[in-house]
Amino acid sequence: MCAWQANTPDGIDVSQFHIDWEHKHAICPEGHMSSSWTPATDNGNHEVIKIRFSTIDCRSCPRLTSCTSSQSPTPRRLITVHPREQHEALQAARRRERTAAFTKQYARREGIEATISQGVRAFDMRRSRYIGENKTHLQHVSIAAAINIVRIVAWLDGDELAPTRVSAFQRLYAAA
Repeated sequence: MCAWQANTPDGIDVSQFHIDWEHKHAICPEGHMSSSWTPATDNGNHEVIKIRFSTIDCRSCPRLTSCTSSQSPTPRRLITVHPREQHEALQAARRRERTAAFTKQYARREGIEATISQGVRAFDMRRSRYIGENKTHLQHVSIAAAINIVRIVAWLDGDELAPTRVSAFQRLYAAA
């Protein structure tokens, strides 16, 4: 559940808020304290905490447009966080994603995901045509060989590698 603020260079995302779990309040990057802390459940029926900030503080904030896109006459920031253990684990995982070690490890995953995608799109790899583990294994090995042959032929023909797919949000962001 990543908000637009996390994907905008100047955006103020949840990781920039200091959350005081013991006193049940949050402090925004501009130093304003939250006005309410409400336990709730999200659409997936998971426990979350809704933390609201004062409209008075938000209205006078110089970074309002980096924090909320509310068109309300009285805009204010609302952040939704998971319970403490889940929130801290998620923030730690997001910090780890920005390391060079993760980038190197993830590059391998991107490669195999492209291969799986090609197998699913071009060779109907999601469905087994046969019943039984041995026949299904044979089908998978055959598909792997076919993918290799298709890639070798493309390489011999001098075909360029297909560019990595760009999401609609990334295209809009690049255009802005």
